[in-house]
Amino acid sequence: MNRKAFFDALRGGALFPHGFSRNQIDGLDRLLDVWEKYFSADPIADLAYNLATSYHETAQTMQPIKELGSRSYFNKYEPGTKLGKMLGNTQPGDGYRFRGEGDVQNTGRRNAKFASDRLNKVFKLGIDLVTNPDKRGDPFISAMSLFLGNKEGWWTGQDLHDYIDGIDESDAEDLREFIEARRVVNGTDKAKAIAGYAVQILAALKKASA
Repeated sequence: MNRKAFFDALRGGALFPHGFSRNQIDGLDRLLDVWEKYFSADPIADLAYNLATSYHETAQTMQPIKELGSRSYFNKYEPGTKLGKMLGNTQPGDGYRFRGEGDVQNTGRRNAKFASDRLNKVFKLGIDLVTNPDKRGDPFISAMSLFLGNKEGWWTGQDLHDYIDGIDESDAEDLREFIEARRVVNGTDKAKAIAGYAVQILAALKKASA
């Protein structure tokens, strides 16, 4: 991939109207490095959607971040609540302890355990994200949770290839697939906005790959 062509295609557009900050450049380079090393055989539409997900879930910083909110805000994730049960939170304080973190917001005790198990199996990392939840924001762990997690369907049981066919199609069809792909991470929350980001990123990726 021609990185210069990729950045040039996005610079000054709707996603990065004022160009890139240093953190955005570093974050995009980090994600592209991991993708090219481990996922380069996958369709670039997957990459476009993953980068769009990071753009949305990191508040456009392209760096792993923690979910924002006061400590009391995360009481909605506490054991015994509907969300807490869904997230596998079992101990008092789990709502705050396992609040979302990363390029994709890895949230809850269940997801921390699942990510640990898969990353340890695939990469022999020896990590325990339940004991050390802050590690979810590690640059590599966060990138792999985004790419591998979305590919394998860690978050909702649905994966990118349930919705994205990887065929070169019209922007309208790509947009339709990307809207549906939000179900891989978080239902239909902000699905149309993220899909729009992905269409723009996919166009830049195609220019960079020409």
